[in-house]
Amino acid sequence: MEDEEATAVLKAVGRQIKAWRESAGLRQSELGAAVGYSEEMVSSVERGRRVPKPDFLDKADKALGAGGKLATMKEDVEKARYPKKVRDLKQLEDEAVEMGAYASHHIHGLLQTPQYARELYVMRRPAYSEEEIDRYVTARVARKAVFERTPLPLLTFVQEEVTLRRPLGGRMILRRQLEHLLEMSKLRHVEIQVMPNDREDHAGMGGSLQLLKLQDGKTLGHSEGQLTNRLISDPREVQILEMRYGMIRAQALTPRESLAFIEKVMGEET
Repeated sequence: MEDEEATAVLKAVGRQIKAWRESAGLRQSELGAAVGYSEEMVSSVERGRRVPKPDFLDKADKALGAGGKLATMKEDVEKARYPKKVRDLKQLEDEAVEMGAYASHHIHGLLQTPQYARELYVMRRPAYSEEEIDRYVTARVARKAVFERTPLPLLTFVQEEVTLRRPLGGRMILRRQLEHLLEMSKLRHVEIQVMPNDREDHAGMGGSLQLLKLQDGKTLGHSEGQLTNRLISDPREVQILEMRYGMIRAQALTPRESLAFIEKVMGEET
């Protein structure tokens, strides 16, 4: 685990499961057989090294006669499932009444299909383990809840043309990703714009950025680089990002033009 808070939660849950198992007089292999998981999985969960799925906790609760005490830990475990930087960003996205994002290298995380997101994590170097990949993909998918929140926030995105053409994971995954963009662009509270490659004036040369306007009127910025993930709260820096994002949107195709552009790219590239 990469942060102390999540580690503490998982170790506490693991200790509880072990205590209930020993109280029931079961070995790890026997509990595993009862809940449909391997002995190695039970061992890893008890040591706080693996994140137990909700199904695991429900079945363990029933098998050990815990009376709901293990099942009630699902909410805490679910939060610990996501890396800390993702938990923090998701919380801000959940509180935002307006969000704008410019993506220069790949499709923005909130617009990614699970398959596209998985391919991004598979190609990371140093390589992630399968468990880490699953954890990151699950966290990214969970952030999509922002699209279904009430009241609906205003969500705007600007994608570089190259992100629509780069076949990360293969042509079929790209096609499904482009189809997903078209589906998302039809939502009334979502606007997707494309920045064409032929623009001679471009305000986004500093890289990807994200802006979140919260309910209290405060605006925060977020940027992610090679080895950094930074939340920006300094009003002067946020003002610069707001200026840049406004210019980026003005230089990009309109949402209607962008919709037609994505359809055109689908015909050309897939």
